[in-house]
Amino acid sequence: MKMVTAFIQPKRLDSVRQVLSEIDINGVSVTEVKGFGRQKGHTELYRGAEFVVEFLPKVKLEIAITDEQVDEVIETSVLHARLMVERSEMAKFL
Repeated sequence: MKMVTAFIQPKRLDSVRQVLSEIDINGVSVTEVKGFGRQKGHTELYRGAEFVVEFLPKVKLEIAITDEQVDEVIETSVLHARLMVERSEMAKFL
């Protein structure tokens, strides 16, 4: 048995869950967390006051799988999440 942990954007949760269920992964633990990576937060304006949001909302997925499923789960979930990112970035330029 292996434990795969992935951090994704909350808006990608449903699509990643759907892709995992298509490859017969039916059990996933989900935790709402906050953190930062390449985004490094951003500045927001609220009621005239500017403040910095350093930690952004994320979703932590924990998936317990057999040794044989590791490569398929990682490849499927990561490629799907990246494909969605590329599509959304492409849409910004169209």
